[in-house]
Amino acid sequence: MVDNLWDAAEATRRADAAGDDPADRALALHLYGSQLIGGNPALVQHGGGNTSCKVTRVDVFGVARTVLHVKGSGHDLASIGAGGMPGVWLDNLLKLRDLKKLSDEDMVNASRANMLDSSGPTPSVETLLHAFLPHAAVNHTHATAMLALANLPNAANVAADIFGNRIAVVPFAMPGFSLAKTAAEIYETNPQVEGLLLLQHGHFAFAPEAKAAYDLIITHTNMVEDWLAKTSGKKLRPAKTPRPEMQAKAADILPLLRGIIGNRHAAFAGNPDAPMPVMDLRCGDNVAEFLARPDLDDLATRGVATPDHVIRTKRTPLVLGTNVLAGGRDAISRAVDDFIGDYTAYFAQGAAMSTGAKTMLDPAPNLAWIEGVGVVGIGASAKTAAVAGDLAEQNIAAMSNGQDCGGFHPVEARLLFEMEYWSLEQAKLGRSIPPEFSGRVVMITGGAGAIGLATAQAFAALGADIFLIDRDGSALETARASLGPHHGALALDITEPDAATRATAACATRFGGLDILVSNAGAAWTGEMATLDDAALRQSFELNFFAHQSFAKSAASILESQGRGGQILFNISKQAVNPGRGFGAYGIPKAATMFLLRQLALELGPKGVRVNGVNADRIRSGLLDADFVTQRAKARGVDESTYMAGNLLGREVEARHVADAFVTLARSQRTTAHVMTVDGGNIEAALR
Repeated sequence: MVDNLWDAAEATRRADAAGDDPADRALALHLYGSQLIGGNPALVQHGGGNTSCKVTRVDVFGVARTVLHVKGSGHDLASIGAGGMPGVWLDNLLKLRDLKKLSDEDMVNASRANMLDSSGPTPSVETLLHAFLPHAAVNHTHATAMLALANLPNAANVAADIFGNRIAVVPFAMPGFSLAKTAAEIYETNPQVEGLLLLQHGHFAFAPEAKAAYDLIITHTNMVEDWLAKTSGKKLRPAKTPRPEMQAKAADILPLLRGIIGNRHAAFAGNPDAPMPVMDLRCGDNVAEFLARPDLDDLATRGVATPDHVIRTKRTPLVLGTNVLAGGRDAISRAVDDFIGDYTAYFAQGAAMSTGAKTMLDPAPNLAWIEGVGVVGIGASAKTAAVAGDLAEQNIAAMSNGQDCGGFHPVEARLLFEMEYWSLEQAKLGRSIPPEFSGRVVMITGGAGAIGLATAQAFAALGADIFLIDRDGSALETARASLGPHHGALALDITEPDAATRATAACATRFGGLDILVSNAGAAWTGEMATLDDAALRQSFELNFFAHQSFAKSAASILESQGRGGQILFNISKQAVNPGRGFGAYGIPKAATMFLLRQLALELGPKGVRVNGVNADRIRSGLLDADFVTQRAKARGVDESTYMAGNLLGREVEARHVADAFVTLARSQRTTAHVMTVDGGNIEAALR
């Protein structure tokens, strides 16, 4: 059941913070209710749904007029503020209802022309529906339970059984002028209702004020959940803890699938270096139960629970059954090509029946149902893949509950095509140029350290999705959180025998694969070689050579599975080329790592995998902590600043400069077997 989270004290605090103006106080309460709705994935997903409130304000002529504050297109209810709820003069919107028809362009223009603030966001495509309903507070959701109900073949009869005359039913229509007029007419025939069920679309509830409208959303949704549970004998369930056996299979399958889809993306884009998609795996008990359904193949052809999903998931998923998986790369490739062929035919048919020219979107799948593995969202970044994954989980919940309660019959393909290629819907996706490293998955060892975190920040700032590895779990989580949402991490000791395999499997499970390994972790052992304990030297080799080798080997395996190249980057050290007294235990394995770099470049080059490194020196980090800097400066008879700037440029080299070097190498698409020096100038350590 969906909890009612309205807190009277918090509501009062928000209203009081808005001041004494009744309109501002009403808007503040409305925003509170909107955030409660938007923050609950059982009610709306990722910017879905919209809300509005009507208040009285005075125009520039001193006339009191009604203003409709409605969600701005592209804003998320979960975090919406007053700036995301543009005000529109209601009286002029109401005049539009007398028109027999109104184009989408004219509808948007009319909304913008009547905004109180012309610089605000464009009002929702469903603004007129909110305007034509007379209530002060109106909420629209795509609750999972409501979608199960709205797609039943006898939804109107079931709604009457559940609600009596409390809710009216509106037949499906594309959002916009026509739907707004139809909904208003149905409401006026049933003015006693407190909500509308939009068939194959969603739910509206309305009331004189914000709390009552929010309460109705919760009450109505729970009434439907109760009916579904009693009818099917099952309850709507959120995602559960991932199943380890499904994750293990995903680590093998997803990189293979990612590479295949990546090749199709590149062909469609006409760019052989186009990034591969990022993947988001869902493999809890709810997903495992759904994938075991005997009617899975049939359900895969039905469509989406609400047309709002289609721009992010496409109409149907790619389905990979156990028979396809058993056929390996060739069988999976054929399945992807079959999907692309089906989508191309769907586009051709839809475009032929539509007015105006249409340009086909990338026909590769945005969603996969993989038996024994899970439901996989596919997108240009971890964020967009997660959106597809969230919508997929909602869809399978609505789909399975609806099917078990009488049938699941969403909007037909022709109408879904119109929604998918509707200009106002496409506008939600935006058309900005993606960041340079969008779609690139970067794994960094020693990710919580100074150089590792700086490198992660540099790649993340350019759009990459980061997977951090470090031994210190607490520091690791702090580092991951500092990068923002959608990045991953795994705490482990990279010198353990299976550490590399576990790390790359976890990265593949989290993002679908890997593009760049930054093998960065290291530590210094000191002592004269003639007297150094053998155990200390072996420990240094485990961390400063063998860990690099094992991670490179494991990364190379994933890159080969993807078949799209990639890069391995090593943190070398000036000690590899310019030995320092007492640092043999550190420099010797680092020298071996530099030779490993060149050997791997030789062997992996034909597979499109570039192998490069950074030779850094005198960076404040775990290797060069405050005590060490103090000791070395004192030993040389200089202050700490002078010691740290002891290079040809006379300036300290920082972790961010090393990070810049890693990024530069990642950008250098025709460079391999190269070591870039970042030390401010040290002739003794210069590479020939």
